[in-house]
Amino acid sequence: MKRIYLLLAAMLLSGGMVSAQNDPVVMTIAGKPVSRSEFEYSYNKNNTEGVIDKKTVGEYVDLFVNYKLKVQAALDAHLDTLTSFQKEYHSYRDQQLLSSFVTAADVEREAQKIYHQTADRINDNGGLMKVRHIFLMVPQRATKDQQNEIKARIDSIYAVLQKKGSDFAALAKKYSQDPSTASKGGLMPLIAKGQTFPEFENTVWSMKKGQTSKPVLSAAGWHIIRLEDHQDFFPYDSVRADIHQFIEARHLRDVIAKENIDSLAKAKGVDREDFLDGRAQELAAKDSNLKYLFQEYHDGLLLYEMSNRLVWDKAAKDEQGLAKYYKKHKKQYRWTDGPHFKGIAYHVKDAADVERVRDSVKGHPFDQWADILRKTFNNDSIIRIRVEKGIFKEGDNGVVDKQVFHKDTTFRSMKDYPIDATYGKLLKKGPECYEDVRAQVVSDYQNVLEKEWVKALRKKYPVEVNEQVLATVNKH
Repeated sequence: MKRIYLLLAAMLLSGGMVSAQNDPVVMTIAGKPVSRSEFEYSYNKNNTEGVIDKKTVGEYVDLFVNYKLKVQAALDAHLDTLTSFQKEYHSYRDQQLLSSFVTAADVEREAQKIYHQTADRINDNGGLMKVRHIFLMVPQRATKDQQNEIKARIDSIYAVLQKKGSDFAALAKKYSQDPSTASKGGLMPLIAKGQTFPEFENTVWSMKKGQTSKPVLSAAGWHIIRLEDHQDFFPYDSVRADIHQFIEARHLRDVIAKENIDSLAKAKGVDREDFLDGRAQELAAKDSNLKYLFQEYHDGLLLYEMSNRLVWDKAAKDEQGLAKYYKKHKKQYRWTDGPHFKGIAYHVKDAADVERVRDSVKGHPFDQWADILRKTFNNDSIIRIRVEKGIFKEGDNGVVDKQVFHKDTTFRSMKDYPIDATYGKLLKKGPECYEDVRAQVVSDYQNVLEKEWVKALRKKYPVEVNEQVLATVNKH
């Protein structure tokens, strides 16, 4: 037994040595080796022909290293142990695995099952009926006189049909008000029980082939029906393609896969999660692209959460930090496209509301104006004013252009609100505070935090790049 174990170990080690020779380590990040194939996968995926800012291999190294360092920081923070992370990752991983649990034979069995269930249900209820009808609509709110008039018309058509040599299809084309069948001489698609009005259905299934019914009233109106033929459900081969399309459209492949997973896991005596873990490892060992796809999503989720905590969300919520950053870099936010108007352009019905609007917001912080105006003027079912609030440059708003920038321009006043006005201040040099350019300041502040974070990570974790192996990327 020991001899067999040693032999297997030697074989595994030998395989590992061959693998290492074919896929050498291109860099080591935070003590973890990165194979050439992993780096190539990432590089090739992010530098396809359609990418605008395509990088060389050398240029991509820093981006890749920074990515890996952030992921390592997330692992050190144990974000991979969070229930929310595991749930989302497993959901993605399982979606990638589902197709491996469905064969063409499985899908065909499901198609056969759907066919026989449908065929049995339809055939047991009288099969399929081929009918024509002449239809006159009775509006829901038709008066008694209108109802009587429509009834008289359908009776007249029926009387014509009773005459020898009458042509049902010709009369349907001329008189029927069913646009989907009138042009076809009243011919309907084959119908099964449960597809039409009960009154219509009861009449059809009581008729014999070639028979024409008396006028029948349904919830929609009057019908005269002719039974052309009846048959059992279609042969399987004639509807197979439609059933397969139905399976795809309803995502029944996934349902089949999940049922197969549960059955296989039960047969092996393991829970579903452990079974899927094993399948993921098995497939990843055979397919490096799938392996790196799993890893990419795993690491991407970690990177997103860690970046959100330390950069994106942190910057957006750090009001003091934003104000401080803006104050220090205020000059770079000066407008180069001319003065801006910080205020409102508004439209009222009553001239007296022009001053009322100004008085209501005067002396209040700009970010409170919208709420004040809503509560003061539009707090009930009657909307007294329409308002556009913001920071406008020339060309952004017709009212502002005319009344603030004094441009010779024309614009169409808002319907029902003929009086146009503005209120606010003209900022000639630049914004008053960081809130006036918040989105830009947040973005710039995030960039600063990002750089500081990367600098700290570079200092904390060792990085070694094998330049000889790097030179062989995509060239071996």
